[in-house]
Amino acid sequence: MNVIEIKNLTKLYGNGRGIKNLNLTVEQGDILGLLGPNGSGKTTAMKAILNLVNAEGSVKVFGMDLHDNFESIMQRTGALIESPAIYKDLSAYQNVKMHANMYPNVDRKRIEHILDVVHLLPYKNDKAGKFSLGMKQRLGLAVAFVSNPDLVILDEPVNGLDIEGVVEIREIIKKLNAEKNVTFLISSHMAGEIEKTCNKVAVIYESELIATSTTEDALRLHPSMEDYFLSVV
Repeated sequence: MNVIEIKNLTKLYGNGRGIKNLNLTVEQGDILGLLGPNGSGKTTAMKAILNLVNAEGSVKVFGMDLHDNFESIMQRTGALIESPAIYKDLSAYQNVKMHANMYPNVDRKRIEHILDVVHLLPYKNDKAGKFSLGMKQRLGLAVAFVSNPDLVILDEPVNGLDIEGVVEIREIIKKLNAEKNVTFLISSHMAGEIEKTCNKVAVIYESELIATSTTEDALRLHPSMEDYFLSVV
């Protein structure tokens, strides 16, 4: 089953950045990485999939047209785009609960479970404003995961984190994928992180999709994902 189907998606800004004629498919159970430099169009593509920007072209999620079935799609989708929307004066628990109120059947047990998944349960009553960057990023992931989604879209989820934080988030993503068959679409400008986390890669460069591959095939033909990126660019 194709979880995401994008055809001829175009959104260009006044500075010429954005995406042009993007065609991309994400299959159920994939961890697909959008790899490209900053400003290449990765975030724009993700915002278009979430209907956060108006774009030309076709987007289907779970086989449904995005615009005709937006609410149904969002009930099954979690996302973290750019910086997490965190209320500094609220506790970790309160932050997640505020977002959980938008979904049915998300109770205290579910909120505490997801805080445990992202290793924040011991800090559930601490104000988010006191959290480190890594803790804030994990809190953003808790918000994305709390509805028990089938699809999660993460924009640069490890950007700015230290080594331990990067490894923790990578393990969380891979665990949810393996145990719950959650499909992930992840963007990164770091080839090594895509290599370690994703089973498929799509290279976006100067607003266009220029190559797609399984991670296995890319690494079979190149010493590293970085070499694969440089070869196709």
